[in-house]
Amino acid sequence: MENSFFVEFPTMEIEDLHVNTFGRSVTNPCHKYGPAVRSFYLIHYILDGKGEFQVNNHSYLLEKGQGFLIEPDYQTLYTADAENPWTYVWVGFSGKKAKGILNSIGICQDFPVFTCGADQHPEKYVMDMLDHNNADSSDLYRQTAMLYLFFSCLAKTNKDTVRVDSKDNIYVAHAVRYIQNHYSEPIRIDDIARYVGLNRSYLSTLFKKHTGLSPLKFLQNFRITRAAHLLSMTQLSIASIAFSCGYQEPESFHKIFRKSTGLSPSQYRLRERSKTDANRQKQNL
Repeated sequence: MENSFFVEFPTMEIEDLHVNTFGRSVTNPCHKYGPAVRSFYLIHYILDGKGEFQVNNHSYLLEKGQGFLIEPDYQTLYTADAENPWTYVWVGFSGKKAKGILNSIGICQDFPVFTCGADQHPEKYVMDMLDHNNADSSDLYRQTAMLYLFFSCLAKTNKDTVRVDSKDNIYVAHAVRYIQNHYSEPIRIDDIARYVGLNRSYLSTLFKKHTGLSPLKFLQNFRITRAAHLLSMTQLSIASIAFSCGYQEPESFHKIFRKSTGLSPSQYRLRERSKTDANRQKQNL
């Protein structure tokens, strides 16, 4: 359970950017949402307390000053701490420019968690939305303006992080963005290095330093993560999923997927569907 106040609007994908929902919640101990899938982008920012966010077989323990992104069509689960449950604000949005804006900020499905500095207060823009929540044109324009200010706050946070770590991290961010946009194509590491303007050896050194992975391993993990999502959430054939994730030969996809997950694609799909069915049964009890 949670004590929340929120506003919701219909999804409008045809617009450049559209506010779908916003609100503030004070959760009870162990309050849980999910496993669930959203139809729009959703960002939570934690004002107090602790909790756990789970997506793509990864678990993040988050607390005050941190936040997390939920992308459309990805299954997520988040749970408030038993002793110190969180209080958070959230804003949901959609539109043709939504993904590009998030990419420019540096928040994405593979890096869904962020931390704001003590001088950053993105919650004030959500609270302004709640104070101006009528459906008339003046409030709708104001809500969109507040959403852009919310993005500006997160962009400054990530900019500060890049400056503290190293300017080299900018090259890694560009390389990650290239992978996100081209993973379905038969790209090579040389293509990524050429795009960011570095030689392959130096890019590999930076990538290993900032992500702990080689560019090739990161690309492989990204493709497998995307494939796992498609296996869980769609009825596409395994061959189509392999091709959509950059594998020209289904046999290669089967081999790499099994090595990464310990299961064949068909076994993984069956397991995830069984989990979904079990969760539905629990919710109906």
